[in-house]
Amino acid sequence: MSETTTTSLSMRKFQKVCDILENYEYNNSKLVPILQEIQEEYRYLPEDIMTFVASSLDVPPAKVFGVATFYAHFALQPKGKYVIKVCDGTACHVRHSSALLDAIQEKLGLSDRKTTTDDLLFTLETVSCLGACGLAPVVVINDDVYGGQTPDSVVIAIENILTKEAHNE
Repeated sequence: MSETTTTSLSMRKFQKVCDILENYEYNNSKLVPILQEIQEEYRYLPEDIMTFVASSLDVPPAKVFGVATFYAHFALQPKGKYVIKVCDGTACHVRHSSALLDAIQEKLGLSDRKTTTDDLLFTLETVSCLGACGLAPVVVINDDVYGGQTPDSVVIAIENILTKEAHNE
């Protein structure tokens, strides 16, 4: 990649952040919604972007990084287009949610250490509770709730997404 192309990509990357900061009038009391919007744009909070936000808001970088690491909904690593949340709360656990986790990991080539596919299509997370105990075991993929899941049914849901993505390319 040429230096001009790299510079152009970098400028576009920071322009979007500047637009977000401008929408919040560079108000440092709006740090959380600023970071939320940045994460929505990039699917995580890149370190260079957080440093840029700190200097733009005239706050110490430690404050921005502190907020980003304090709240669990912020991600410091890239997440996939589809975030799969497997509930492992009591109701789901006793209904074998761990088997769902194993099936998803096997299907996507993931593990406890590697939670995002190389193509950034899927991220797998285990959560303590999704608040849908009556549907246990439950999996949520982005905003879609899948209740009463089995290892086979959750793999079918993933295959349906893969088929849809293949048709969108």
